[in-house]
Amino acid sequence: MKKIVLLGATGSIGQSTIEVVKRHPDKFRIVLASAHSRIDELLLYGDEISIDHFVITGENGANESEKTNNIHHGEDTLLSMLEEIDYDIMLNAVVGSAGLKYTVAGLKTGHSIALANKESLVMAGDIITELAGKNNCRIIPVDSEHSAIMQCLEGARDKSQVRKIILTASGGPFSNLKIEAFKNITLKDALQHPTWAMGDKITIDSATMANKGLEIIEAHHLFDVAYDEIEVLIHPQSVIHSMVEYMDGSIISQLSYPDMKLPIQYALSYPDRLDASAQNTDLAKIHQLTFYKPNFEKFPLLGLAYEVGKRGGIMSTIFNAANEAAVTLFLHDKIHFTDIPKIVEKELTVSNITSPNLDTIIEKDKEIKEKIYTNY
Repeated sequence: MKKIVLLGATGSIGQSTIEVVKRHPDKFRIVLASAHSRIDELLLYGDEISIDHFVITGENGANESEKTNNIHHGEDTLLSMLEEIDYDIMLNAVVGSAGLKYTVAGLKTGHSIALANKESLVMAGDIITELAGKNNCRIIPVDSEHSAIMQCLEGARDKSQVRKIILTASGGPFSNLKIEAFKNITLKDALQHPTWAMGDKITIDSATMANKGLEIIEAHHLFDVAYDEIEVLIHPQSVIHSMVEYMDGSIISQLSYPDMKLPIQYALSYPDRLDASAQNTDLAKIHQLTFYKPNFEKFPLLGLAYEVGKRGGIMSTIFNAANEAAVTLFLHDKIHFTDIPKIVEKELTVSNITSPNLDTIIEKDKEIKEKIYTNY
C-alpha cells in the first residue's frame, strides 16, 4: 500500500489520479490532498475514498466553519505538513511556477516525486536533479510524453546507445490553420483542444506549442540528453506518446489511447504494472498514425524553448514566467493570441544569470510577471 500526497487534486491530473486510486484501493491510499480554492470539490473526494488531510492553499479558500482537524489552510501549513506526515510518494499536479516549492520540499525530505508540474524542472532543473540525486529520490514523470520516454529507455544498457528522443505533439487546434489566419483566433478557438481534456492554462500552452517547448526543457533534465538530441514531431492522433531512436536505427515507441490515467498509474505503481485504469487500446480501430515536422514560424515559442534551453542559466525561468503571465492576460481577454509569443520573446532580450540559486529563480519569476501585468 503506497501512501500518496496529491497536490493540485481538483485539476484534470488530480481528478484522474482519484480515479486510479478508486480502481486500486488495495494499492494506493491518499494521506493528503490539496487544492488552491475549490474546497467543495476537494471535500467531495473524501466521500468517495478515504483521505486523511485536506489543505486549501489559496488565501480565499479559508472558511472558519471548515477549520477542523483534517481541513487545513495556507501554503506554509502545507509545506510544514510535507515535513511531518508519513508518505511514500508525492504527485505534484500543481499548475505553473507555484508547484516548484512543493517539489523542492518533497525532495528535501527524501521523498520520490511523481511529477506533473513540468515548471519545477523548467525553472530549476539543475537544482531539482541535484537534490534528487543527493537525497536518493526518484523523479517519475507523469506527462504522457515523458512517461513514454522513460518506458522506451528501460531497455537501454547505457545512454550512449540512444541517438535521440522524439517528443510527439498533437499540434493543438491550429496545426492546420494558415499563419495568415492566426490574427482571427479567439479565446474560445484556443480552448478547443482536439484530443486532450486539460485545464485552461495547459490548453492554451498546447495551442501555442509552448507546452511542447516546456517539455523539451523538461526532457533535457529528466533524461540528461542534449537539446540537439531532442526532436519534436506532430502526431495528430495522440496515440504514440513519444519515441526513442537507438544508434542502430531501431525506434521504440509507447502507444495508448490519450488518457492520463495510464501514465499516472504507472508513475504511482512504478516499477510494477497494474490492471488498466484506462481503456485498453484497440489497434484494429486505429486506421492511421501520421507524423510531420512542426512549423516553427507558426509556433515561435517552440524555437524559443530550444534557444533558452541551450543558453541555460536563468533564461528558462524567464521563458516560463513570461509565458505564464501572457497566457493569464489572454485568458482575461487583455491581449490577442498572437501577442503571447511576442511578450515572451521581448522578455528574453536580457543578460543571463548563470547558475542561479533557488531564491534568485523565485524572485526573477515574480519580477517578470509583475512587469508584464503592469505593462498590460
